[in-house]
Formats: sequence, C-alpha cells, structure tokens
Amino acid sequence: MTATSVLLAAILFAASLTPSLMPRDALMQGLLGGVAAAVGYLIATELLALARYLLLPRLPNQWRTIYNWATPGLAAAIAIYGLFKANDWQNITRAAVGLAPVEETHRFQIALIALGVFLILWVLGHVFAYSTRKLSAFARTILPERIAFVAGAGVALFLFWSVIDGALVRTAFRAADASFAAAEMLIEPDIRQPQDPGKTGSPGSLVSWQELGRRGRDFIARGPTREEIAAFWPNRALEPLRVYVGRHAAGSPEARADIALEELIRVGGFDRSVLVVAIPTGTGWLDPGGHDTLEFILGGDVATVAVQYSYLTSGLALLAHPDYGIDQARTLFNAVYEHWLSLPGDARPKLYVHGLSQGAFNSQKTLPLLDMLGEPIDGGLWAGSPFFSPVWNQVRTGRNPDSPDWRPRYGNGSLFRVANQNGAGLEEASAPWGPMRFVFLNYGSDPIVAFTYGSAFQRPAWMEYPRAPDVSDELTWFPIVTMLQVALDTSIALDVPGYGHDYIARDYIDAWAAVLDPPNWSDERAAELKVIFEKRGPAR
Repeated sequence: MTATSVLLAAILFAASLTPSLMPRDALMQGLLGGVAAAVGYLIATELLALARYLLLPRLPNQWRTIYNWATPGLAAAIAIYGLFKANDWQNITRAAVGLAPVEETHRFQIALIALGVFLILWVLGHVFAYSTRKLSAFARTILPERIAFVAGAGVALFLFWSVIDGALVRTAFRAADASFAAAEMLIEPDIRQPQDPGKTGSPGSLVSWQELGRRGRDFIARGPTREEIAAFWPNRALEPLRVYVGRHAAGSPEARADIALEELIRVGGFDRSVLVVAIPTGTGWLDPGGHDTLEFILGGDVATVAVQYSYLTSGLALLAHPDYGIDQARTLFNAVYEHWLSLPGDARPKLYVHGLSQGAFNSQKTLPLLDMLGEPIDGGLWAGSPFFSPVWNQVRTGRNPDSPDWRPRYGNGSLFRVANQNGAGLEEASAPWGPMRFVFLNYGSDPIVAFTYGSAFQRPAWMEYPRAPDVSDELTWFPIVTMLQVALDTSIALDVPGYGHDYIARDYIDAWAAVLDPPNWSDERAAELKVIFEKRGPAR
C-alpha cells in the first residue's frame, strides 16, 4: 500500500457516506463504502504507476518520508470523521422521504462491512496484478517488453472476465431464470379462476388459467369490480376488461401477440371507449396502482391488453436477454394498432400505451411515433422511465432551459408533459394539448430515472437548485462517488412507497386524467378518488 492510495481511498469512503437519493441500511452503505474506497485506492495506484512510467519527478527523500508518515494519519482522520457524520448524513436522506432516524450502531456496522469489502477487493486486485506480472514475464520471452506487458494484462483481464461472466454471472442468470420460471407455474390458493367467459383465463378463454403465469393471474383476478367502481360512478360503471398472455402461452413474441389480439377481440376490447396497450416489467408485473386508478377514472369503460416476455426482474431481464422485452412490445403494439386501423374511425376506441420502469422503456423504444402521424394514437402514460429510455432522454436533454432536469418542459407542452407527486407540472405548458398526449410520471428521488454516467465527472443537472421536493438540498456532488451512490440507489429504489421507484396509486390519478381528459372529471372528483386509494392501502 502507498500513502497516496490510502488517502484517496479514505476520501472516497467518507464521500460515499454523504446524503444521496435513497435511504440505505448499514449493509448497503457498507458495500458502497468498501467499493468506493477500493476505487479510490485503484485510481491512486494507477496514477502513481503512470507517473513512474513517465519518469515524472518525485518528492525529495526527506519530504517523501514526512509525507509517508503524515498521510496515513490524515487518511484515518478523514475516515473517522466520515463515520462520525454518517448517521447525520443518512438521517438527512431519511427525513426527505419521511423515515425515522437510524440507530446509533449504524456507523459501526458500516465500518465493519466496508472494511471487509475493501479487503476482499484489495486481495482480488493483487491477484490480478500478480497474474498480469507472471503472464507478462512469460510473454517477454517471445515479445518486446512493452508489448509483452500489454499482452499479459489483456490475457489476465480476459481470464478474470471469463470466470466472472461465465462461471458466476451466467450461472446465476440460469439459476434465476429457472427459479422464476418454476414459480410461474405455481397456482396461488387465494386467487380463483374466473368463470365469466368474458374474462381471460376462464374456461371459455383462448388463454388457459395456467398459461397466464403468476403475474397474469394476479392481474386478471385482483382488479376492481364493477360493483366497486359503481360506488364511485353510480350510473355508469362497467366491468373493466383485462387481457393478459403469459410467456408459457406460445413460443414466440409474434404468436403471443396474435393470441392477445384474438382474445382482445373475443372479449369485446375494441368495443370499449378506451383501449390501453400495457407493457409489463421484467417479471410480467403490472402495477395495480396504475391500472386500478385508470379503471376507476373511466368508470370501467376500458380494456387493457398485456403480454409477458420474461420471468426475471427488470434489471436481470435487461442483462440476460434485453431484446425479449423490445421484441414483445413491438409485436404486441403493431398487432393491436393494425387491427385498430382497420376499424372505422368513428367506431374504434381511443388508443393509449402505458408502462412502468422497464415497461416504459420497452414501450418508448418500440412506439413508431413518426409512422403514426397520419393515424395517431391518443397518447400514453409512462411512469419511472429508466434513464436510458429514448423518448425520456429526448425530453430531458432537449428541455426548455428555464425548466429543471427533474421536471423538464419540452417545447410548447402540446405533446409531452412531465409530472411528479401530486400532478405538479401537468399545467406547465405554453400551448394546449395536441391530438396525442404523453405524460411522464417521475419522482425526483427516483435514481433509475435520474442516473447518468456523466455524474462521475460533472455535477448532474438534477442537483441544480431548486431541487425536487423529495431530494434534500444537502446532497453534494463528488467525482466518481456520486455516480456510485446513485447506481447503488437504483438497487434499493423500491423500499419507500411514494419515493424513489416505488410509484403509488394516488400519484397516477392526476397523470391519467391529463392523458385521458375523461368526461365529468374535476379536481374534486380527483380528490375523492385519492381518498379511496389511500384507504385501499399500498398497491399489491
């Protein structure tokens, strides 16, 4: 270890403890602290190696001795100060999302976990360096010295990555896929198969109850009934129509989309006033908060169609087979849209798209906006759009300069508008809505929406003032560390309902109303519906 490496490791460790978007328990904070320290150590080590390679001047011996003695003490002081402030910094984040403070032992747990993680990574780094030296020494027997070093490092990197990717990552993906697939086949005893032939999964359906999978059965069986909706709309309630096709139903995206279209026609989905093409998350889950509120707002006069493309969680699905969701979203929308076009213009439903998280990404990635200008759909609602979503990226990067990054205004607001909690942002437009209405529902504290790789080297735009109401003013940008903090936050973004990536029912209501422009709607009716969903509790 060198004094400089230890110092930079301590600095990045202490910076990793500062406030971020999401509250972290001691385990997650310790993991982040250990990784941040290891990254700092690596950066300093490589910079020193580069300086030696370039024959840059070094400190005189007497100054170098003082530096080598004083620097570890400074590093220890920085790390101790960070741990001393760790609880206060964590409580700042927790206060922003309405959580109670951490316990006093929080900082000590962080210290132990971070130290363990750092030592593991430090050992692995030395194993890699040792392998590089040995392979380079062997290569020098047949290659010039500098080429031999590059060759040795390349072979060592290839071997390490082969072990990580082949022996660990792919094995983990296969195990996860098999586990999730097996779970899909389980029939939950508390969910009953519908007997109404107008419902998907019933004895008269084109899709068997088994083929729906767990997420599909939950979506079909647990939606609001006509009787529940009638309590909100006494004179106009209908039974909502939900069509879902599980991945087991057919072997290709095209075949599953064809089944979904046929089932949608069978149950009368094109006879409703509104039709929604919904793209689920990686597991096939559709957020009840988004769909239940939609059906209440429209008095049940709506049909929703969705097709499952994976069993894995969204993050794993994107890593294991990123094209599955895109292919399925494209084939489903195209099948529904082409049939919709074949109907008389005055006798077809309004057509919308919807997706949460990976569902929002897949929907945006495959929606042929330019091809639809002649026969446009009516709009869509995308919640929690991941940072790499194409349309969200266009809106965020092309926003009007006087609008914040976390709630951008795009153009005159006639096509896209962005809302956060309680509908703020939906009225911020210089022009009325056009023929298509698209709303992004994003929480300012959602790291999956806010993340950017550029935050490693420059302050991200969402940290400018004024900040989102659920983001603390005390967040500070640090090179490298802020990117690591937000990256870790993406893995724990579902821990606090109403913040981060955990979107709740009441926040969908104003967004859906802006997209749908439903008849007989008002702020008073919206407030009444929010009370209903607050009493119903968190979405299942």
